[in-house]
Amino acid sequence: MRIQSTYRLQMRGPASGEAFTFADAEKLVDYFAELGISHLYLSPILTAAEGSSHGYDVTDPTTVSAELGGPEGLQRLADAAHSRNLGLIVDIVPNHVGVDVPRQNRWWWDVLTYGRESAFSSYFDIDWTLDPDGRIVLPVLGSDDDVADLTVDGEVLRLGDLEYPICPGTGDGTGAEVHDRQHYKLVGWRNGSCGYRRFFSITSLAALRQEDRTVFDATHAEVGRWFAENLVDGIRIDHPDGLSDPAGYLGWLREITGPQAWIVVEKILAVDEPLDPSLPVAGTTGYDALRETGGLFVDPTGVESLTSLVDSTGGDHAAAGETARALKVKAVTETLASELRRLRWAVVGATGRDHDKLPDAVAALLSHIGVYRSDYLTLTSVLPVAVAATTSAQPELAEPLALFMTAMTRNVEVGVRLQQLCGAATAKAMEDCLFYRDARLVSLNEVGGEPEHFGVSAAEFHRRAADRAALWPHTMTTLTTHDTKRGEDVRARIGVLSQVSSLWSELVRGWESTTPSPDPLTGLFLWQNIFGVWPADGVVSTELRQRLHGYTEKAIREAALHTTWNDPDAEFEAAVHDWLDAVLDGPVAMELTATLARLDEHARADALGQKLVALTAPGVPDVYQGTELWEDSLVDPDNRRPVDYALRREELAADSHPKMRVVRAALRLRQQRPHTFLSGGYHPAPAEGESAEHIVAFLRGDDVLVAVSRWRVRLADSGWGDTTLPLPDGHWNDVLSGSTHIGEVPAGELFGALPVALLVRSDG
Repeated sequence: MRIQSTYRLQMRGPASGEAFTFADAEKLVDYFAELGISHLYLSPILTAAEGSSHGYDVTDPTTVSAELGGPEGLQRLADAAHSRNLGLIVDIVPNHVGVDVPRQNRWWWDVLTYGRESAFSSYFDIDWTLDPDGRIVLPVLGSDDDVADLTVDGEVLRLGDLEYPICPGTGDGTGAEVHDRQHYKLVGWRNGSCGYRRFFSITSLAALRQEDRTVFDATHAEVGRWFAENLVDGIRIDHPDGLSDPAGYLGWLREITGPQAWIVVEKILAVDEPLDPSLPVAGTTGYDALRETGGLFVDPTGVESLTSLVDSTGGDHAAAGETARALKVKAVTETLASELRRLRWAVVGATGRDHDKLPDAVAALLSHIGVYRSDYLTLTSVLPVAVAATTSAQPELAEPLALFMTAMTRNVEVGVRLQQLCGAATAKAMEDCLFYRDARLVSLNEVGGEPEHFGVSAAEFHRRAADRAALWPHTMTTLTTHDTKRGEDVRARIGVLSQVSSLWSELVRGWESTTPSPDPLTGLFLWQNIFGVWPADGVVSTELRQRLHGYTEKAIREAALHTTWNDPDAEFEAAVHDWLDAVLDGPVAMELTATLARLDEHARADALGQKLVALTAPGVPDVYQGTELWEDSLVDPDNRRPVDYALRREELAADSHPKMRVVRAALRLRQQRPHTFLSGGYHPAPAEGESAEHIVAFLRGDDVLVAVSRWRVRLADSGWGDTTLPLPDGHWNDVLSGSTHIGEVPAGELFGALPVALLVRSDG
């Protein structure tokens, strides 16, 4: 079944509190078919931790989640989808499994019970040398002293809600005595020691050794069944960069799925990083396209004012690169200290030598690498360039770096662990920290984004889109995912601030004067997010208030400037929450409402523009659940809230909501003209006249032309003037407005009904 588009569904079992199961999806198949989707794209459906709200903490990769409906429910959903000519795509998680409640993961439970003698001991990347007695170190206690409070309860050790197995024949004595005989050692989580590789620094997620074919076969038997029985047409691979050998893994995966399966990888590409063309995949999950599409609508004229605002608030945007490197060094040496230790001892094992500056050298080296991992075929120059940059900046590290490079040539494990550490450090430093500090224009602080690049020019966009059409025509493109920091419409609204940068600066300074935030830089970051979700009528519901408080707590802890997850500063956090309530309930609220009244029309125009571009530019577009209407989601778990499909059914039938109209028209056009969108090529269609820069247009094939307007705040005074969009020969029907155009179309006429146009050649 040819994939034209996908619709992402966040699956949840009843225990999560807000269920969305296979049966729930089955009831909506007719709606998705009418919308024009070709494939439903399901979040992870394998058995996860009980009550999981996301499914990425898989506890049994051999079974379909009973909470979601089990294999029978999946079969019924597949049958219902196929009856309406829809297919299924499934998100899978090969890098790690959930071990937060050990008993729920039978492999992990067995390893804890029997240690190296377990049949599953090779499944996990365990450091058996961390403890002198060869036990698995588990950092799950409040402190090491808590071991004394363990109690024996039959065949398990207990401490509060914690439960761990007792190896047969070792259960006599006190809890502490029995603990000392086990194949694991429970320690305080603040020690910074962990006896197994994790997903980033999340102790509850233990990494799997997919480089072992036995492990691969065991964890992918159910996935293979889906393809053997024609239940699914493709899969999305979560975080392949965490694997030992991503390319090798994908090769094995292609063997079991067959050559026709659509496989996309969650590969976060740097701005200057190409996707390795040797990988047997259709492309990425679309963060690269997200950056480019959203960047089109960021007005470059706002960069100076917004940068000055940051600097006047106590920030230093020019130092962002230096800050990023420092954060990565901190992530490597502190947050990921266990992983760094294993890498160090791999070097010692390979060379027989150690160096006291080796950890510093590795951390500094990784701080000069701007990609998640550098061992893909297209990135062979990244590591030596990073070595050169490191030794130039810190000559005293030349000797330990030479030792490290020698080790890499002698033992492949050294290089593998470096790459795995690199990805984790990049995520912790950038996505999970810097992106919550950078306050210049927060809509740029997105997964796959690089905030120092202030938007994307039309020239850059066209070049990248043409390359995507030629090299990766079936890659996924998207605007919103379960991992985005803000939903697509929130980003579009915040992006409008680049068009009114002086006004925004004046407003923020005034608000900080009347309702000062506890920390001005934190305030500057939060002001934008508050504006991004502010209700048009100015009425802040209880739900929105709770959502904003939840987001604020996460944001300030991730930023780690004044408070953190591990060491929350109660006084600072209380001050921020009090300030937020003062904003929501005080005079600033009226000014926010008035500001939004001036800008909302332009924000919605940009939201429609980026949506149409995402649905028609090269690639296979994904519609994240609910985003066919206006949405105001913030970071997870906010973006996993239940969707009101009854409302969406009504709007689909009425065909009056502008965003629904754009989504349906584009999706249906893709179904009608598959060749145009999947292999028809891409060509810019330049506008002419005094306001030509406010139009971005392109041809797909020779029969579809897409045009969107942008930076409309600046057009409010001057208007379109003599601006036109020259059309190729023929009659062109706008499927959104119903109008027909030929020749040079005045911009005012083209965008008379909507700020976007989707034209189809009507005369061959």
